[in-house]
Amino acid sequence: MRVLEADFKKGFAKLVPEDADDLWHLYNIISAEDKVYARTTRQVKSRDELGRPRRPERVSIFLGVRVKNVTWDRAFNRLRVHGVVCQAPEDIVGLGLHHTINAKIHEPLTIVKEKWLKHHVERLERAIEIRSPPIVALCVDDEEYCVAILRQYGLEVKAEGTTRLPSKFEAEKRHKAKGEYFKRVLSALREAWMEVKGGIVILGAGYIKDEFANYVKDKDQEIAKVLLDVKGVNNSGVSGINEALRSGVLSESLKRLRIIEETKVVEDVLERLGKGRPVAYGVESVKEAVKRGAVELLAMTDAILRESSDERRLELEEIMRAAEELGGRVMMICAEHEAGGELSSLGGIAAVLRFPLE
Repeated sequence: MRVLEADFKKGFAKLVPEDADDLWHLYNIISAEDKVYARTTRQVKSRDELGRPRRPERVSIFLGVRVKNVTWDRAFNRLRVHGVVCQAPEDIVGLGLHHTINAKIHEPLTIVKEKWLKHHVERLERAIEIRSPPIVALCVDDEEYCVAILRQYGLEVKAEGTTRLPSKFEAEKRHKAKGEYFKRVLSALREAWMEVKGGIVILGAGYIKDEFANYVKDKDQEIAKVLLDVKGVNNSGVSGINEALRSGVLSESLKRLRIIEETKVVEDVLERLGKGRPVAYGVESVKEAVKRGAVELLAMTDAILRESSDERRLELEEIMRAAEELGGRVMMICAEHEAGGELSSLGGIAAVLRFPLE
């Protein structure tokens, strides 16, 4: 979860959910009678100059509702916040009408409460702490490079450097100089990566970025394993990284980083099963483990929630809440990738345990 602005004494927090786990946290934070503000769409009817009704069109507006109920739309990874309109452009929608705001991943919303209770604040703090490792971005071409860590508060530039490679007509000299240049860039990249151990994205304006990516795969397997993507940008240095952020080039990399995290969790569960270490899987087994306070991490596919009956869904949500109240972490796993499929074969739910159950 990313917090853009918050003042609990004044009763508000402006947030950006960054993954499905954050939507689960918001589902538990937003309550009836809260006010939620976000950019949304509304179908608007109008008339032409002769007074004839035009075809209704959907327009984008900033709107606030006083919450009546919240539902988690797992099919589309969004929260449906239904309520009575309390703020909106009067020429588009009247106050007092009903509207549903679809809160989605990577789209900001503001929550206003009469009073933020302790458990609301603690859940939000937990959502902020449990986040993906920052991405390390490298922008490199045949003249300069920049290594930066993409943190929640912005770019943290870790290293910059320039070079002057011999011309293409001096092939031998150019090859040697490029090797030395790549060695220096890789050293700077590794140093930044060691600080956060996150995913890596290589950016660049020309072919050098691809050559460097191949160099990494040949020289450093540890770094190569966390290489998320190689993308082209028009600018070099820190400007190239900022360009990638503005243009959305890095959004796919963030999705891949999430998949890597989810895969590690499922692999840990499978490894524990293979070695006879404390783990539970299946609804009843996990439910019993939660009841005994044994759950350290609970993993659940989005599909099991999406496809369950209302009665089963409420039971699963209660299992998640109980696990969190007893100090466990809950992680949603996408059923669409390979690791999610493996978790589905275990019943769609599994838990890493603090101690074995008899």
